[in-house]
Amino acid sequence: MHPSDSLSPVLQAQLAAARGAAAQGRIAEAEQLFLRLVDAVPGLAEGLNFLGMCALARQQTGEAVALLERARQVVPDDAETLKNLGQAYRRAGRLDAAVDALRGAVTREPAYFLARLHLAGVLQQLQRDDEALPEYFRALRSAQEHGEWLNEATTPPGLRQPVLAAMRYVDQGRHALFDSALAPLRARFGNDALRRVARALAIYLGDEPAHYPNPAQRPLFLFFPEIASQAYYERSRFPWLDALEAQTGAIRLELVNLLAAEHGFEPFLRFDGDARIDDYLSGREGQRAWTGFFFYRHGERRDDNCARCPVTSAVLDSLPIVRIREHAPEVLFSLLTPGAHILPHRGVTNTRLVTHLPLIVPDNCALRVGGVDHVWQEGRCVVFDDTYEHEAWNRSERTRVVLILDTWHPDLTEVEREALTALVGVIGDFNQRAGVR
Repeated sequence: MHPSDSLSPVLQAQLAAARGAAAQGRIAEAEQLFLRLVDAVPGLAEGLNFLGMCALARQQTGEAVALLERARQVVPDDAETLKNLGQAYRRAGRLDAAVDALRGAVTREPAYFLARLHLAGVLQQLQRDDEALPEYFRALRSAQEHGEWLNEATTPPGLRQPVLAAMRYVDQGRHALFDSALAPLRARFGNDALRRVARALAIYLGDEPAHYPNPAQRPLFLFFPEIASQAYYERSRFPWLDALEAQTGAIRLELVNLLAAEHGFEPFLRFDGDARIDDYLSGREGQRAWTGFFFYRHGERRDDNCARCPVTSAVLDSLPIVRIREHAPEVLFSLLTPGAHILPHRGVTNTRLVTHLPLIVPDNCALRVGGVDHVWQEGRCVVFDDTYEHEAWNRSERTRVVLILDTWHPDLTEVEREALTALVGVIGDFNQRAGVR
């Protein structure tokens, strides 16, 4: 039981008075009330925290640390206490201890953006910039997702300068970090070879507007300018389609064996609760309305699955699929159960296109991209840009299966592909450290 829960009615009234005085800015009065409360209840963490921060405001660092360490003994897992203690340790010059306390605060409450801002500041002070940069970015992003630190009006006066400084630090740091991914290629091939990649990065960082060619196209992650933009692509741009289609029978046979075994398929979408699934998928079987047998997922090769389908794997190895660590390709047998509907959505980047090889297609199944419907034909590939709004449905009573794979946009040069592979990898590493999904 928390100490404040067992206070007598008299002490409860004093606590309410102390809180009221603090809320109204009568800090000296609140401090006196909390002093009396802590005398009566030494383990009152709320009072110890308030008194500790008052001492810190008066530059009485030693007293602040002592009070806040007492509070931590009472509530060792309280994020507010750990945040306050981290600030006191920082003021005392105990920077490593400050990092530990502040990291403890954000571990317990990941969305505690004020504690994360302080953590980033200490890491910067320690010249641990590779750690400070993602922490600053995550603090700013989290605050803005909660409607704070968007402008002067949504930022408390005492935080305006630190927040502005953090924004400058993040802007400069991300530019330098992402540009460094392109530096070796720029040295080898020159600026002109990477001009369009540089523009894509500028768009990503908000330095340049995207100017999407079509209002139906909105990449969720990275837009690459000056390449063809259309919902569906003509076959002539992909000379390897004939070789893929020629293996349809052998690929389908391996699929049929998998379906008989009923092993290895997993939900394409993974969420903690069904509420979010409803934004992306409708069907009779919830998550299992759309499942996949993955050869690659998020760039990771599923060796066991590949071994179960040697013909399909050999064909895939011969194709120009996108390979970016932890990102691409996504290659799978995609199963859509009867009555399932993949709701309208958009993909992450127009640097790669999606190919479907239809394997089992009942009637009343279709794909819609950019408002244009396409009815799959077994053994006949379709290539489309999934950054256009698209959806798919199965209105039959049988399961629909297509082989899905990612390939590079054909307008990209080899140098640009190499540059994007490096750039997306670095951006992904940073976003992972910054807690961005």
